[in-house]
Amino acid sequence: MTTIISADGVAKIFRQPRRFPGLSGALRSLFSRQYSDVRAVADISFAINAGEAVGYLGPNGAGKSTMIKMMTGILVPSAGSLSVLGREPHSQRMRNAAEIGVVFGQRSQLWWDLPVRDSFELHRHIYEVPESRFADNLAFLCQMLAMTDYLDRPVRQLSLGQRMRAEIAMALLHDPKILFLDEPTIGLDVVAKDAVRKFLAQLNRERGTTIILTTHDLQDIEEICPRLIMVNDGKLLFDGELPRLRASLGSRRRLRLEFGSDPGPIALSTARLVADDGAAKHFLLDDESTSILDVLTELGSGYDLKDVALHEPAIEEVIRTFYQNKPALVMEP
Repeated sequence: MTTIISADGVAKIFRQPRRFPGLSGALRSLFSRQYSDVRAVADISFAINAGEAVGYLGPNGAGKSTMIKMMTGILVPSAGSLSVLGREPHSQRMRNAAEIGVVFGQRSQLWWDLPVRDSFELHRHIYEVPESRFADNLAFLCQMLAMTDYLDRPVRQLSLGQRMRAEIAMALLHDPKILFLDEPTIGLDVVAKDAVRKFLAQLNRERGTTIILTTHDLQDIEEICPRLIMVNDGKLLFDGELPRLRASLGSRRRLRLEFGSDPGPIALSTARLVADDGAAKHFLLDDESTSILDVLTELGSGYDLKDVALHEPAIEEVIRTFYQNKPALVMEP
């Protein structure tokens, strides 16, 4: 397959002025300013092929957004080489922008007081999209993202979910080869998240658009991105598929069984008891292949079972656990 994004030893260092306390510190800073270096990205290398959907994961401050901004040409790498669509993003920023789409979940490209349609029209003129192509893309996006009802409504009147659909649509109107998404589902309700996830998965599957997604929501990765790149403290920790990561961690899924009354001690071979609250039993599923059905089958029907809840580990827990258990960098062969 064709490599569409290539990073080789990429690093980003921000230089920040040091601040000293008190009036004397302020005067000292005024006449003799000192600086400290903050490393946001450290020696990261990976290659992404055309048509892939990749989740770029990490806790707050891990360097995710910094890497996205370097790939989109907003920031210049401090070291290493970075290639997007065969060109250096920051030095050929306009050519690069013509073939990529970008959505930052907390920043809007839409004009607040204008109808959504007007923002789309402005986008068409900026990117010089032919009218026929624009009309076809708009019709497709309106259908897939259910936007027809609010195309002529001012952006300020839209709900967060509606606005995010419009943001994604706007980023796709010029048929970009790569779509960069920085936490696109942040703050969305369950229905809006589901709509966005299904659309992005279909876009990647049917149109072959390469997707690079940063998120804190592991379900985004499960439904959209077969591959994930995991970072922490600016360093690459893992590059591979989610099942491989979970298998290396022993799954870490937690299962809560709630009974009508305390059934007493319960021992299962399919799940390990980690907490006993009487009528509520908490288990750890160490095997990724173990399903709830396996556990309930072993449990049998002789219990007054009221509720079952399966909890996937938060992405912060996944990264922390992986970092503790796999100190060496693990790369996909």
